[in-house]
Amino acid sequence: MSKSPVRAQAKGADGVSEGRNSAVGEQGISRPTKATKRPPGESVKQGKPAKSAKSGKPAKAAATAKPGKPESHLAMVRRARRINRELAEIYPYAHPELDFRNPFELLVATVLSAQTTDLRVNQTTPALFAAYPTPEDMAAAVPEELEELIRPTGFFRAKAKSLIGLSASIRDNFGGEVPGRLADLVTLPGVGRKTANVVLGNAFGVPGITVDTHFGRLVRRWKWTEQEDPEKVEAEIAAIFPKSEWTMLSHRVVFHGRRICHARRPACGACPIAPLCPSYGEGETDPEKARKLLKYEMGGQPGQRLSPPPDYPGRPAPPLGAG
Repeated sequence: MSKSPVRAQAKGADGVSEGRNSAVGEQGISRPTKATKRPPGESVKQGKPAKSAKSGKPAKAAATAKPGKPESHLAMVRRARRINRELAEIYPYAHPELDFRNPFELLVATVLSAQTTDLRVNQTTPALFAAYPTPEDMAAAVPEELEELIRPTGFFRAKAKSLIGLSASIRDNFGGEVPGRLADLVTLPGVGRKTANVVLGNAFGVPGITVDTHFGRLVRRWKWTEQEDPEKVEAEIAAIFPKSEWTMLSHRVVFHGRRICHARRPACGACPIAPLCPSYGEGETDPEKARKLLKYEMGGQPGQRLSPPPDYPGRPAPPLGAG
């Protein structure tokens, strides 16, 4: 692994309830091209409505199947792949949003991210990894001391139990190294398929689709699937896209869900892919009102990472206690 922090996607640990989901930041609505890059949020500050990436026209209505005519599976697949291409242009810097430097740190951070934000995890892990840098160290931790370090992330007793358990398993069963196979990862305490896919995709380069609450919400809004069960969602989405796209697709969809397509008030009027969305209108369609709903760098605010990647257009998050 490189000495510089590797980038990881924020997901909740599978062993802990996930009512709240980790959050993060993003760039301006009018996406920069290679020739002309705009500062994050520039088009938003100018009050311009979102535009289609292809036509350049204001996004007002969804360009889906005609009323009364069901969309064919082939048409849905084509629309889904076009959305992915559009998201790649909107979020060329999409990345995992947990700070980590190796597979063990990513695994621990992912477990901690359940029921809290990536920001709170990123603010908590520097002291945690200073105290317990290896699985051997964490496996030998005094539970009460570990709980106190991770208290800011919530559910600290259950999380501490999972962290000590998975660390002991890595030490005893995998020679002190985080395993790089899904079948092995899911044997670790507190680690399910979702968390395993986060680690595989971002620490080992193994393609995987990570179905968190954002991902599930958006793929259902876009009518890519009607499934609610995460494993069934994963299977249906995997059939739409080539395997090489799975990890980055996950990042892009989660980025969009955190910044624009929110659970309660989607910023439809500020959404660049509105012409491709069959659920356009579920949220705020007025461009001026919608742009006020944008989050993180798209709204001119810091992101969640204290150590963001070099190409991130927003501001680093503050450390714990700094604001």
